[in-house]
Amino acid sequence: MAGHVAIPQVDGIPLDAVAFYRELAESNSREWWAANKDRYAVSVQEPMAHLGDVLTDEFGEPKLFRPNRDVRFSKDKSPYKDHQGLFVPTSARMGWYVQIGPDGLRTAGGFYASESDQVARYRASVQDDVAGALLVNIVDALLDNGFDIGGDVLATRPRGIPEDHPRLELLRHRTLTAARDHGTPDWLETEEAHERVRADWDAMRPLIEWCDQYVGASEKPGRR
Repeated sequence: MAGHVAIPQVDGIPLDAVAFYRELAESNSREWWAANKDRYAVSVQEPMAHLGDVLTDEFGEPKLFRPNRDVRFSKDKSPYKDHQGLFVPTSARMGWYVQIGPDGLRTAGGFYASESDQVARYRASVQDDVAGALLVNIVDALLDNGFDIGGDVLATRPRGIPEDHPRLELLRHRTLTAARDHGTPDWLETEEAHERVRADWDAMRPLIEWCDQYVGASEKPGRR
């Protein structure tokens, strides 16, 4: 499908956004993008920006990521990202996230990257009986609600942590995220897509607030 093909207007995220990224995966080139840039604007950029606008009052100012990849230090020189992401930061490297890509709609939240001082505060908080128990309850509720818990996780336990620590699995994390893959449901092209993202982000709010309170931004210069 080329960029000159008319795309029907929808109230949510067009299914053509998913098709766009599936086709991009087959031909990730500047030539293909040039032929489909208008399609990107109509099917991907504008609906995702509108989603961010709808949720701004409740969650904060969103950032719509650029479609171009930074290939300076990558062996993969594909010029364009294989998805469109939108992020609402609360502290540096933490907040709410949503993306559309070849597999459909995905929502997420938590802290996705960390510096050593953030990891230290995170682990100290998980070891604390009050803060740690609170996080266990938050994570359990998210799991019960159908979210996947992920992040950067050590293969072994952190140094100095006993193997019988009751919160060992959480202590192995260097980052902590919750996510839900929605795929391409019937409601994707309707306003219900906005409500589904809102509901997911609301469910993640306790995790975001815990991360803000107990981890926060890095204190290293230039990393806040």
